[in-house]
Amino acid sequence: MVKRLVVGAHYGVRDWLVQRITAAYMALYTLLFAVAALTLPAMTWEHWHALFSGRWMQFLTFLFFASLCYHAWIGVRDIWMDYIKPLGVRLALHVATALLLIGYLAWVARVLWRL
Repeated sequence: MVKRLVVGAHYGVRDWLVQRITAAYMALYTLLFAVAALTLPAMTWEHWHALFSGRWMQFLTFLFFASLCYHAWIGVRDIWMDYIKPLGVRLALHVATALLLIGYLAWVARVLWRL
């Protein structure tokens, strides 16, 4: 019998599936955003403001950045778990990464709903 060393990683398909779902959403949003941006009458602040003043675009954009943060969390967390062996350093990096991503998401929310 092989005894597996558990280091805190989530074994299974959940993280793999979440990364695929978030990547698919980000790809779809990128296409939607490209079409919306390319169909603007002019690249002026007023037109960009009008594009992002709609609640649906704000929600889709926030969902994009939430997906990006979660996607990044899974990837960076796995890097820390694979390559950083001292537990204290790994924990500090996990906390720093989580706080940074939460801060980014809060900043995006502030920018989106300040329009």
